[in-house]
Amino acid sequence: QVHLVESGGGSVQAGGSLRLSCAAYGYTAGWNCMGWFRQAPGKEREGVAAIYSGGAMTFANDSVKGRFSISQNNAKTTVYLQMNSLKPEDTAMYYCAAEGPVDCRGSLCYCRLVGGYTHWGQGTQVTVSA
Repeated sequence: QVHLVESGGGSVQAGGSLRLSCAAYGYTAGWNCMGWFRQAPGKEREGVAAIYSGGAMTFANDSVKGRFSISQNNAKTTVYLQMNSLKPEDTAMYYCAAEGPVDCRGSLCYCRLVGGYTHWGQGTQVTVSA
């Protein structure tokens, strides 16, 4: 049974950094996509970033792309979300997800930041104060 465990959330001041980790357990065949999503109080869940097993990365928008980075360890058992220059609007519960929809153009594949991911973690809270 696949199990995702997030860690690394916390409270920081604006301009600070956090590194979220998502450890994947129970995979036997490997995952195609691992993504990070977030949900702020009163708002819908939104995608933040995702990484394809081959390494291609997807970001929600230029603001996120310029401040956040996503990576995986060599064993592909853990995915990280490095968040720099955090803003109060980044405050949310951050969720890790695995096995999501993919767009491929030839041999180049990217994960989509939409619903439809199969496995989800419990979330880790990120709070950014002004």
